[in-house]
Formats: sequence, structure tokens, C-alpha cells
Amino acid sequence: MSENIYGYDPARSDAAPRIAFPALMQKVYTWMTLALAITALTAYVTIQNEGLFYAIFSSKLIMWGLFGGELLLVTVLSSEIHRLSFPVAGLLFALYSVLNGMTFSAILFLYTSESIATTFLVTAGTFGSMSLIGLFSKRDLTGMGRFFFMMLIGLIIATLVNLFMQSTALMWICSMAGVIIFSGLTAYDTQKMKDVLQQAEQMEQTDALKVSLLCSLELYLDFINLFLYLLRFLGDRE
Repeated sequence: MSENIYGYDPARSDAAPRIAFPALMQKVYTWMTLALAITALTAYVTIQNEGLFYAIFSSKLIMWGLFGGELLLVTVLSSEIHRLSFPVAGLLFALYSVLNGMTFSAILFLYTSESIATTFLVTAGTFGSMSLIGLFSKRDLTGMGRFFFMMLIGLIIATLVNLFMQSTALMWICSMAGVIIFSGLTAYDTQKMKDVLQQAEQMEQTDALKVSLLCSLELYLDFINLFLYLLRFLGDRE
């Protein structure tokens, strides 16, 4: 195991109150679920409010502002959370979920509610299965995680190239690769979360909560991306 996690030293606060591993696990999945609920609710409200929907997607400035805001928030949470108070970090995660919901609304607007619900259930089942593999597998998934991360870089490059090529075949290849990559990353991130939270038991409460929040952000991103790629296969257009 590494000596520190997300910039924290698990042995630095011997006398501080601590949080047990099962409680930290529960918090991770609770916060991930709340973030998904915020994203879904925001997307629904945006779609139902025609004025808001038109204002967002008729302006390239607002759209790029949303994308930039999401990227900035993820960067701050991932690299600077040790400098933030836990309430501020939680607020930034909630704000990211809201911005993600706004951008999601443009995608969900294209599909029927029935196919969205079906895709969500398939995503939840796939995510849950891969999470169980990550939790209970005795095999070290670090090598697999590195492999899928390299594949993810390739997927991003291929997706950017296809913006110019507009190849249907390449789009479907990228979609299949996306499902495989984020399924694998879910298992890897879950195993990494288990190891990290076991170390976080030794940390001061506030630091342990911040580490748990970062774990929930990673799993949230895995779920969201898995859902988006599955939607390309299972979604029915309006």
C-alpha cells in the first residue's frame, strides 16, 4: 500500500477520532447515489423548462461555460481537496452534479423515457456486478486498471478524430470500447476504493470523509460514462 492517499498521511493523526471502514463504504455509495439523483433531477427540470433548455443550448458561450465549469470542478476536487473544508468539497461535488445534469438534458432529450429507464437499470446491474468483483476479487486489479486507463486515452483520441471523420463504424466501435472500459474501471476503482478506505480508517475524521468523497466522485463518473455508452445501444430516439 502507498504511504499516503490523495495527499493524506493515514498515520498523522493518532489521537483524532476515526471512522470505521464499513461506515466509510456506506458514505461513498450514499454520496454517489445522491449525486446521481441530483444529476437526474436537474436534467429532468431542465428538459421540462423550455425557456431554460433553449437558453442553455442556443448559446455556445453557455454550453462551453458548462463544460469548462465541470472540468474545473473535477480538477479542483481531484487535486486540491486536501486544501478545502469538507462542507466546501461536498458543495462542489453537488454543484458538479447539477452542471452535469444540465449538459445531460441535451442527450436525454433525444431518447424516450422508457429506453432511458431501461438503460439505467442495465447500467445499475452492470455497475453493481463489476463493483462486487472489485470488492471480493482476491486478484490485484492494478494492472487491469492501468490497461483500461490506456484504453481510455485511446478512446478519447478516437472520439476526437471521429468528430472530423463522422464515421458510423468508428462511432459504434468507440461505444463498445466505452462499455468495456468503464465496466473494467468500475471493478478497478472499487478495489482501489476498498484499499484506500481501509487506510482512511487511521485518518482524522475530516480527512477520511474527504477521501470518501473522492471515491464517490470516481464511482459516480464510472456510472455516468457507462450509462452514456450503453444508451447508444439501448436508447430509442424520440
